[in-house]
Amino acid sequence: MSFSLVTTWSPATEQEPLGYGLELTNHGDTPIANFQLGFSGPARIDPHATLENGKLLKRLSNHTLIAPPDGFVLEPGQTWTATARGLSYGLRHWSDGANSAYLVLEGGDIVSLVTAPTQGKGHNAPLLKGAARFHVPAKAPVAHSIIPWPNHVATTGSRIAPVGLDLKPEGELAIRAADAFADLTAELFAVEAIVRPASEGGMPVHVTEKAGLGAEAYEIAFSENSAGVSASTHAGLFYGLVTLGHMLRGARHYPGTFTWPSGGVINDAPGFAFRGSHLDVARQFYTGAEVSRLIRIMAWNKMNKFHWHLTEDEAWRLEIDAYPALTEIAAWRGHGKALPPLLGSGPQPTGGYYSKDVVREIVALADDLAIAIIPEIDMPGHFYAALQALPELRDPGEQGEYQSVQGFPNNSLNPAHEPVYTFVETVIDETLELFPAGIFHLGADEVPLAAWSGSPLALDMIEKMAGPAMRAKHEAQFNQLGNHHGADEIEGSPTAILQAEFIRRVHGYIASKGAITGGWEEAAHGDAVAKDKAYVIGWRNVEINAALAERGFDIVVSPGQRYYLDMANGVSWAEPGAGWAGWSGPQETYEFEARDGFSEEGLKHLLGIQSCIWSESMTDRAIFDRLVFPRLSAIAEAGWTLPERKSWERFKALVGLMPIMYGHYEEKL
Repeated sequence: MSFSLVTTWSPATEQEPLGYGLELTNHGDTPIANFQLGFSGPARIDPHATLENGKLLKRLSNHTLIAPPDGFVLEPGQTWTATARGLSYGLRHWSDGANSAYLVLEGGDIVSLVTAPTQGKGHNAPLLKGAARFHVPAKAPVAHSIIPWPNHVATTGSRIAPVGLDLKPEGELAIRAADAFADLTAELFAVEAIVRPASEGGMPVHVTEKAGLGAEAYEIAFSENSAGVSASTHAGLFYGLVTLGHMLRGARHYPGTFTWPSGGVINDAPGFAFRGSHLDVARQFYTGAEVSRLIRIMAWNKMNKFHWHLTEDEAWRLEIDAYPALTEIAAWRGHGKALPPLLGSGPQPTGGYYSKDVVREIVALADDLAIAIIPEIDMPGHFYAALQALPELRDPGEQGEYQSVQGFPNNSLNPAHEPVYTFVETVIDETLELFPAGIFHLGADEVPLAAWSGSPLALDMIEKMAGPAMRAKHEAQFNQLGNHHGADEIEGSPTAILQAEFIRRVHGYIASKGAITGGWEEAAHGDAVAKDKAYVIGWRNVEINAALAERGFDIVVSPGQRYYLDMANGVSWAEPGAGWAGWSGPQETYEFEARDGFSEEGLKHLLGIQSCIWSESMTDRAIFDRLVFPRLSAIAEAGWTLPERKSWERFKALVGLMPIMYGHYEEKL
């Protein structure tokens, strides 16, 4: 048996509603009947959609199971075409459509299908994936290749670049920084031998501690036949060595473009204390080796916070000893499992989780590279996977259905159900033991407006907190699906009151452990977190960022329009990625300035910036490379380099030397 699936996209016109076409072709020599077709990808069939020439059997978020009309037989060489009229959002890019599919045959056998990229009506340009190449020019605006660009560069002279660096650290901090740099360069640039002994031509680099510099500041002094790096901290010493590594690679690979100085100094320190990247490992799973490589690339970009998004509706990825079902059930997807194939995972069991041993290894690596890891267990919303594994966390009297913006039913931990807090506190305890940075990110985003409207416990709680009228208002949401045009705004609603009470209690427990609470901007609803023991990430728009800072919240800026690296690089159908927040090419991402719109008082609460790598589109790792690079470096430079020192012309001339994750460069499909 052999089959293939082609999906097509036709936007709505005045004559015809939108059409999401599914064309299943039988390439074998056996007819089939009474079969079912399962498929998944970022696009979601709407709950109210109609299906022409077929029957809609099941839908969970982006997983759909359909069947042909009764009595239909798909003969060899023939194609069955069904058309869905109604999607949760219109397709914008080729990667939005189904990227995995399978058949369930009459006897129960499963057949995986070859799926082609979705064909957009009227779009004939070659489809793109892989990182765009930024070629190093023959003449660059600066003499040295360094990203992020330093605060003060006053080098003099020029000599042939050394073939490598012979590190000579003095003192415990210097030894640790030198070891971390040697390991980093050996992993990222395996055969370049950036660190090598004098016997192999390494130029001496003296690495010494110097009192009085900032927490991440460093100084480099050059002479004809040596260099010296000095700083007050491990991080500063490490960053100084990274700068030397950048300069060496530029001068060695492009000796006609970049030089190695024979004198002068570099004095440097970051503009922001928080320079982070987030990685969503729930929508797609990344192995420990992949996470480690991303952390190394972040270190090469002088980023210092890794936000590890460990749980979602689609999966739970962290081993918790007290609740083994979380990783036995909620870490895996597949046909017939508690979690069906989602976002391109096929019918076979797919997924994984991070054992505590692997987490400890990654935390130790990050610490050596001056990166703090911030774990996120997203709650109370985005909890569908864990609730499949632990149904006892639901109010046993709850009835009805509400849905999240991503199409998951009844996906939120109930603030009125006491066993929830026993669970949450246990998870916090085990998580904080693994992550010594002392920050616990609790998410708090995108709780549906109708959440818990069918829960007697929640209704009693809202009546006790806010009165009978508010209870009646919440009861009126019962079985209202909502969320058809974006995430619900819940501020001022009964749902917001319930969530704020949940966050207040959980935040109190995190604080009692001596840890800081992180949250998305929704965590600020109702001032549920103490402003001196928490920070929030602003993601909806820049106005919200400034407003939260004015209210006294420490804030990290990560607007979806510019810093969400799942957004496509352009408006073209040929570009992969998401589009709900718009698009942002490398230049637009680079030129965004997080400080704009903040008052002098508000700037005191602006901790820094963060890129967010959401993974819905990234089944194909070549799509990852296209979406993340070079925009990750653009955000890294915006976090380190002061606005008046930024230059797109300089950046684009240098960024071609930066490493990418998987080595996939631009190709056309």
